[in-house]
Amino acid sequence: MATPQKLARLLLLQQRLKKLHEAKQAAFLREASAAEREAAEIAEQLQNPAGLSALFPDLYHNRIGRALARCDSNREKAAQESTKILEADARAKMVENAHREALRKSERADEEKAILELLQAVKAGN
Repeated sequence: MATPQKLARLLLLQQRLKKLHEAKQAAFLREASAAEREAAEIAEQLQNPAGLSALFPDLYHNRIGRALARCDSNREKAAQESTKILEADARAKMVENAHREALRKSERADEEKAILELLQAVKAGN
């Protein structure tokens, strides 16, 4: 059986892992949003008949496609991180429950030991 101290360290590790996945998810969502904005800006430039987009529409369409592909890719990665967050949270809850149980058992053992010592002291005093 793991000691409460080991479980406490494991719980801290699980919480940090969850925060790491949350940070990665946020970064992927930011990147997806930036790519989506880029695609919208390029599409807006494409509407200008006097600009370079009128001369090279295929380049603009390719850039829009790449930006949207990056957006989709980052959203997919964010979804994967979301799954990892849920898994890390579940593991953290399991470790937290085990930690609480180990603390209860440790406290119970300490109390039983104290009672036995008191009984032995009383018995020795008689």
